[in-house]
Amino acid sequence: MKTLAAVLRAVTDQRPYTQSRPMQLEEVELLAPRAGELLVRVEAAGVCHSDLSVVDGSRIRPLPMALGHEAAGVVEAIGPGVRDVVAGDHVVLTFVPSCGLCTECSSGRPALCIPAAAANGSGALLHGPSLLRDRDGKPVHHHLGVSGFARHAVVARESAVVVPRDVPLPTVALFGCAVLTGAGAVLNTAGVRPGQSVAVFGLGGVGLAAVMGAAVAGAWPIVAVDPVEAKRKLALELGATTAFAPEEAEKAIKDLTRGGVEVGFEAAGVPAVLEAAFRATRRGGTTVAMGLPHPSRTLSLPALAFAGEGRTLAGSYMGSAAPQRDVPRYLALWKAGRMPVDRLQSAAMPLERINEAFEALAAGAAVRQVLLPNG
Repeated sequence: MKTLAAVLRAVTDQRPYTQSRPMQLEEVELLAPRAGELLVRVEAAGVCHSDLSVVDGSRIRPLPMALGHEAAGVVEAIGPGVRDVVAGDHVVLTFVPSCGLCTECSSGRPALCIPAAAANGSGALLHGPSLLRDRDGKPVHHHLGVSGFARHAVVARESAVVVPRDVPLPTVALFGCAVLTGAGAVLNTAGVRPGQSVAVFGLGGVGLAAVMGAAVAGAWPIVAVDPVEAKRKLALELGATTAFAPEEAEKAIKDLTRGGVEVGFEAAGVPAVLEAAFRATRRGGTTVAMGLPHPSRTLSLPALAFAGEGRTLAGSYMGSAAPQRDVPRYLALWKAGRMPVDRLQSAAMPLERINEAFEALAAGAAVRQVLLPNG
């Protein structure tokens, strides 16, 4: 079938993106779903820093690529062998389609699925090579098994979580990355307990989802850190108990908690921010890295802090999530009013405004913008 997709053909850090226009809308050929795959009409797709990182070259991906990894839509067709999804089902798409059989999946860590990582890195799908073709018949790579900045997508069944039809799809889309990653880092990776002190550095969609996760976990205090005042204000509305600008955060946090928080979270993808989160934790504390920096960037931490002070540095990819388990749990919390995910949405706009969305994200002016490819 023919469909419309936003395609990146060359990386660039030339801003504003409204002028350099790295993303081009192209008519592409999307082949039919194979065994174990679904055809989805994409109704909403969130614009995430992981997408921007491909645009500016911080994350190296094969090009050309149809971007977008946080999306939700309606199933239009199913491939052979799919028996638990039907046309008309609403789904949220997640960017690690865990195979269920590899060492990582079978040991309870599906977010680190080995075949999924290989497929995602090569621009393929879990069940085979790319199904996208440009006007010249040449392959276009998939982004993290989703390619959600498009009117339609074919995904592995393992990339889709069926959700209730009464949840608005622009809200549902945010559960595919921001919520899984941010709230999952708190609830799964760190296992924050009631009464533990928490600080979150970086208040984009992932960081604010971590704030909500900390509130659900009963953490106290919950400190939010970001240079943008509007984001600090929103964090206070979503469950943070106090908020600081980065330049005042370390001293203020140590004064507030008499030595530092028990768990610090970094959601910026910047080594200096991770180092700041580490410094803000106390002896015996844990720092969790959620952001994805450029692979060439390095970290500088005092070696003695680990054995000498009992510190822990932990990585959290996709919030150590098991999406088929976690998405329904988080949706239930949203329905109960305990995780107001819809507050993360900064704006909703048509797919044609994608370069505008990237510029707002790069400028730090947006939390989560949602593209509406079909209306």
